[in-house]
Amino acid sequence: MKPTQVLYAPPSGALRFLPEGPYPLGGEKFSWVAIQHGPNAGFGSVNVFDLKDKTNVSYELPGRPGFAFPTDKGNFVVGCERTVGIFSLDSNHYKPFIHDIDSDCSGTIVNDGVTWDGNLIFGTKDLEFRTKKAGLYFWRGSDAKLFCLRSDQICSNGKCILSVEKSHIKLLDIDSPTRSVVVYRINTELGQIESERIVVDLSNDPGVPDGMTMTLDGKSIIVALYNPNAAAFGRTVQYSIASGEIEQEWQTIGSPQATCPQLIAWEGRVWLVVTTAVEHMPIERRSDSPQAGSLFLGQTDIVFDEAAYRRLTQVFIETRA
Repeated sequence: MKPTQVLYAPPSGALRFLPEGPYPLGGEKFSWVAIQHGPNAGFGSVNVFDLKDKTNVSYELPGRPGFAFPTDKGNFVVGCERTVGIFSLDSNHYKPFIHDIDSDCSGTIVNDGVTWDGNLIFGTKDLEFRTKKAGLYFWRGSDAKLFCLRSDQICSNGKCILSVEKSHIKLLDIDSPTRSVVVYRINTELGQIESERIVVDLSNDPGVPDGMTMTLDGKSIIVALYNPNAAAFGRTVQYSIASGEIEQEWQTIGSPQATCPQLIAWEGRVWLVVTTAVEHMPIERRSDSPQAGSLFLGQTDIVFDEAAYRRLTQVFIETRA
């Protein structure tokens, strides 16, 4: 068991409602997204947290973001509502370059994603968390072409690139209601899934798998488990990709709804940042979960490897968008 501590308790209910997607920005900063500023809000924000000063700056978006990754131009590539675009912090301007996502259905918005070599894979979620209609998409940066890999997910969540070949990748993917982590072999020339298999079965866990990241050696995954039930703490768990067995666990005391983990290099060490949420938590339970919606910092035994860290946390190549 690895200890965690509260890194940042957002001062507003808007920012505590649904934090997700922490991502390193270099230096002593990382970004994260507030997907929705409250249960009835139609917008969220990109946030930049300074580890040295413990300060946070929030940048409001024109809709609800699912992910935000830094680009090679100092901006962010953001999945927002049913678009993906470039968001500039300096001008607070959002310019979509992918439109009409999930155009054949209603009631979905962009959720989690991953970037590598100027490409994107991202998914959407059914806002009612009920119907198999959400998409899983591959956007190929070389020719700006969008492929629909699946159209039958419910809440497309954590994603990691396990390996990259000339014309194939292996994607680790979570569709939360399935309570499993799946590896897909994807043909990037044809834009098709060629095979799939379950690598971690979480059907007996009380938590729902949400966000996910991978260890620097590529042998394990770290999954945030969103527990909708009353609990003294939330759990973020490291699993072996080869065996599916638990290797390590971090507990977020006072916040059972863990949403997303990310490894952050800081002061010569590798730390785990875990976001948590207030979303869907009944008011009568919030006094028992005083840190719901906080961001936590956990210790790890991971040895820093700069090349591996850069592969895992790539910037998006904006010039191809």
